[in-house]
Amino acid sequence: MQKKISLQLRPSEAADPATVKRFIAQSEAVRNSAVSGYTIVQQSIDARRRPVTLHMTVQAFIDEPFIPRSVYPFHFREVGPGDPEVLIIGGGPAGLFAALQLLERGIRPVILERGKDVRARRRDLALLNREGRVNPESNYCFGEGGAGTYSDGKLYTRSSKRGDISRILNLFVRFGAEERILYESHPHIGTNKLPQIITAMREQIIQCGGSFRFETKLIDLETGADGKVTKVRTTAGDITGFHAVILATGHSARDVFDMLHRNQVAMAFKPFALGVRVEHPQSIIDSAQYHCLVRDPALPPASYNLVQQVEGRGVFSFCMCPGGIIAPASTSPGELVVNGWSPSRRNNPYANSGMVVPVQPQDVIAYQQYGPLAGLQFQKAVEEQAFRAGGGRLVAPAQRLEDFVMNRHSDSLPSCSYLPGIRSVPLREVLPGYIHHHLQEAFRAFGRKMKGYLTNEAVVVATESRTSSPVRIPRDPERLVHPQLHNLYPCGEGAGYAGGIVSAAMDGERVARQIALQLHQSVRT
Repeated sequence: MQKKISLQLRPSEAADPATVKRFIAQSEAVRNSAVSGYTIVQQSIDARRRPVTLHMTVQAFIDEPFIPRSVYPFHFREVGPGDPEVLIIGGGPAGLFAALQLLERGIRPVILERGKDVRARRRDLALLNREGRVNPESNYCFGEGGAGTYSDGKLYTRSSKRGDISRILNLFVRFGAEERILYESHPHIGTNKLPQIITAMREQIIQCGGSFRFETKLIDLETGADGKVTKVRTTAGDITGFHAVILATGHSARDVFDMLHRNQVAMAFKPFALGVRVEHPQSIIDSAQYHCLVRDPALPPASYNLVQQVEGRGVFSFCMCPGGIIAPASTSPGELVVNGWSPSRRNNPYANSGMVVPVQPQDVIAYQQYGPLAGLQFQKAVEEQAFRAGGGRLVAPAQRLEDFVMNRHSDSLPSCSYLPGIRSVPLREVLPGYIHHHLQEAFRAFGRKMKGYLTNEAVVVATESRTSSPVRIPRDPERLVHPQLHNLYPCGEGAGYAGGIVSAAMDGERVARQIALQLHQSVRT
C-alpha cells in the first residue's frame, strides 16, 4: 500500500534514508523490510524549541514496489515560420516562461534581450565587482535570465492564486534544478546553478523553433490606426510581422518607462520599498535561530523573516540570503544599488538581508512633475546620493548596525562580503529622513525579537532600492492586454504584476495562455 505519513525527526535522522525508513516502519508497526521506499511530499524546519527538528510528510510504499516521483508532463511543440509569432521583450523569468508556454501551444516565441548570454555576461559581472565598472546593458539586472539569474534562486511565493506553482517548480527540475525544490518549504536553487538551468531553457526554445536575439535593445514602439503595435524598433533594426508583443523588461529598465511615457502610454505610480542591506556573521543568525552555540552540520544555515510596524508602516526583511554575499546591482554609472544572493550550498560566512520601508505616493510629492515616474525619480535620487557618499567606483556607504541605530559614526567597519568595498558614512546623510528613522526603530525591535541581532558585528550597507517596480503598466484584468495598445501585454515585475522568480514566471505563463486564446478565437472568427 501507499500512505502519506508525517514524521518529526532530528536533522541527522532526516538526512539518512535508512533511518527515515525505520521511522516509517515504526509509525505503521511493520517490519523495516516492508518499507520499499518513500518520496518526500513536504519538508520544513521547526526551530521554535530545542532540539531543532524537521517536519516531513512522506509518501511511503509499504509491501509494494517503490515507484519514484512521476515526471511532470511537458509537451513542447516544434514551430516554424508558418506559425504565429510573438515578440517577447526581455529574457528574464517572465519572458522565458512565457516562451515555453507559447511553445506548448504551437506559437513561435522570439525573445529580444538587451543584454548578453549567460557566459558573456559573467565577464561584465567580474568587471563590476573588481573594478566598479557598470555596463548599462550587461549587469546583475540585464542579460540572459534577467535579474533572476543572479538573484539567489529563491522560489518561495505567496502568489498561489496567480498560477500553478507546482508546474513552475517542475519546469525548473525539468531543466536541471534539484528535485528537493519540489518539497522544501522555502525552495532555493542557488546562483551558481541558475546559469546552467537558464541555458538549458534557451536551448529547448531554440530546438523547438523559437529564437533569441541578444544585445537587441528596445528603442521604440510604433502603432497603427487600429491601436496595435505594428513595429518594434531596436538597436539591431526594426521588427514587424508579429501577432503580439509581451513586454517583460523587468523593474530596472528605466529607459523603457521613459519611452512609454514619451509616447503617452498609460502608466501609474506603484508603491515599492527602499532601504538598506544588513549583513551579520552567519554564526550569529544560526545561534539566534537554532538556539545553539554551533549549528548542527545537518541543518542549513539559518535564515529569518522579520517585520515591524513603525508609526503605521511595516518595515520588513526582504530577500534574506543565508550564507550569501552582497552584490552591486547598479545598472547605470553614477548610482549605487546593492542586492544579495547565495550559492546552492549557502556556505559563505555571512548572512545578509534587505531591510526596507514602503514608499507611498505622499513620499514622492517632490517629484510629482514626473507624473507616473515620480517613484522612479525618487528611487534614482537616493541611488545617486549613495554613489556620491561612497566616493565612486561602487564603494558603498556603510555603518555598523548599533552605530546606525544610535546615530554614532563608525570609526571602523567589520569585514564584509561586498567586493567593491565599503566606506564608513553616517547613513542619515544618504537615506531619506523617514526611511532612516523607521529603520532605526525597526532595528531596535528586531534586537528584542532575535537574540544577538542588534550588534556592531553587523554592518548596514546602502542602498537596497530595487525591491520591485516603482511603476505599474495597466492591463485589462481579463484579457491582460494594455488598454491603449491592443496587442501589447505588460508582464512580470517590470509591469508591476510580480515580485520574484516564481510569480514572474507564473505571470509570463498567464499572459502567454491569454495570447494563445486570443489567437485561437481570431482563427475561428
